[in-house]
Amino acid sequence: MARKVAFRKKRQNRMGMFMVTIVVGMLFVVIMISMSGLKKKQNAYIEREETLQSLIEQEKKRSEDLVEYEIYTKTSKYVEEVAKERLGLVYGDEIIFEAENGK
Repeated sequence: MARKVAFRKKRQNRMGMFMVTIVVGMLFVVIMISMSGLKKKQNAYIEREETLQSLIEQEKKRSEDLVEYEIYTKTSKYVEEVAKERLGLVYGDEIIFEAENGK
């Protein structure tokens, strides 16, 4: 009888160890799947950060260009160009050649 009880305890012990091993294995699989998802998110965030950094650089360049353009618009050369292009004004000693329409 003592032999049967010892055999049952040994069998129950093996069964318990097997169940614990299965649970640990399942936890390992779940953690690996979660880690894979987090790695994909991390890569997406890194890519987005690089994209945003390039946009920041473009906007900084654009801002510098606008500052240069603002300075340029305050010069007399700019005023002359606008007067010639938009208003058709010329200096008194300039000769204007116009193409005839229809030819």
